[in-house]
Amino acid sequence: MSVEVLLLSDVPDLGVAGATVKVAPGYARNYLLPKGLAGPVTDETLRRLEKLRKEREELARLQLAEACSKAAKLKDISVTIRARTTDGQKLYGSVNAAGIVEALEAQGIALDRSQIGLEESIYEVGQFDVPVKLHAEVSVTLKVWVVEE
Repeated sequence: MSVEVLLLSDVPDLGVAGATVKVAPGYARNYLLPKGLAGPVTDETLRRLEKLRKEREELARLQLAEACSKAAKLKDISVTIRARTTDGQKLYGSVNAAGIVEALEAQGIALDRSQIGLEESIYEVGQFDVPVKLHAEVSVTLKVWVVEE
């Protein structure tokens, strides 16, 4: 026995928003319906789904515009980080994504540490190109200068 529900949000291993799926009654009653991930297949639920879709599209459009404006700012900016060195070349510690975010905040640009695509920490003095992913469709390369303190 199964129940047919309309998904209001993407559910991993089940389906995407807008899909009609058949699930066990307990799964629908105890998980999908209380969390607002799905609803019964009715006209009201279809209207609610359409409203949610429009709101998500508007939010995605605003996030993309914000990411594009940040990319324009970051394109012309380089970050200089002063760090102690052991022999003039190797750093005493390291420069990581958190240090880059902190240096950007000092210049008035707010980013999240997860947006910095630094594969591994920087351990020496020099100039590095660090990828920054601002949105699924927008990324930019940031120049980071690490200099001796």
